[in-house]
Amino acid sequence: MMKSVALLLCIATVWVESSPNVRIIGGHTAKAGQFPFAAAIYKSTATGTYFCSGALINTQWVLTAGQCVDGAVLLTVRLGSNSLSANDPNALRLATDTFFLHPEYNATKMVNDVGLIKFRLPITETDYIKPISVLASSALPDSSSVITFGWGQINDENAGLVDELNYVYLTTLSNEECRLTYGSQVTDNNVCVSGNYNEGTCRGDLGSPLFQYGGTSMIYHVGISSFLSANGCESTDPSGFTRTSPYVDWINNVTNTY
Repeated sequence: MMKSVALLLCIATVWVESSPNVRIIGGHTAKAGQFPFAAAIYKSTATGTYFCSGALINTQWVLTAGQCVDGAVLLTVRLGSNSLSANDPNALRLATDTFFLHPEYNATKMVNDVGLIKFRLPITETDYIKPISVLASSALPDSSSVITFGWGQINDENAGLVDELNYVYLTTLSNEECRLTYGSQVTDNNVCVSGNYNEGTCRGDLGSPLFQYGGTSMIYHVGISSFLSANGCESTDPSGFTRTSPYVDWINNVTNTY
């Protein structure tokens, strides 16, 4: 029987809270400065505050999921620290109401799930705050080794966010494999990933980047966390991402124009 998909709209509605017992499924705790492009995003709307992740792509822009900016009144972004709560001298917190949702984003079908957040002024790079190297413009091959991170929950029983950033190693699947779980909802602009048993994204990881290392220490942004299985985070179903490559032209156009 084909399994149903739970779009990460439900992940976007994780209330902002912290719990010491939850993190990305099967992850490892990140070291200070290991992922200096990591962005924690708090989306304030008319109905509440919600949590997402994203990636700093230059000194004035963060790339995240469309769900993470849709309906926002104010966006608050925390950079430079793996902790959501610590009084970290390396942390930088910025508030902005400037964001761009992909013009063909569809919240019902969850397609073109891409959003951009702009800071009022460019930030200064540090050892703990640096943009990701490259937005991947070429297709991501099947069976590629990739990484993602997040502050999301570790199981289906305990809702909430972990205080420390966690990361996990994953492998990309073919879209044909992914459609065995999610059906026709998987388009060519999506990519699914899986790890060892119980490894992947969970509620609270929406918008997190999927990335891989290349030569000369380059880091390539290849995807954006977008959906997961209705069977729960602890199922062996793959995690769903939006591919970066189909949207590079739109991203560059927005960031170069505004």
